[in-house]
Amino acid sequence: MNDELNMSVSPICVKDGKKYAYIMFSDDVRSAEGTIPDCKIINNNGFLEDEVNQLEAYMERCLSELKRLAAAQNAFNAMKKEH
Repeated sequence: MNDELNMSVSPICVKDGKKYAYIMFSDDVRSAEGTIPDCKIINNNGFLEDEVNQLEAYMERCLSELKRLAAAQNAFNAMKKEH
């Protein structure tokens, strides 16, 4: 089995004036979805409670970088629409 954990970051979303982005973690058999800036896992399929806590701690620790990645997604999508 592959021990690699994959992560993807959504573009920034806005709802009721609040900005947020989704962070997806997955491997061969498990997946979890969290949101930033609140750094909470909102959907979990297969991760243990301790692992969920570690994913939330990772989001908190790397919040600035995750925000930057989400903002870059928006810029990349905007450039694609121009062409």
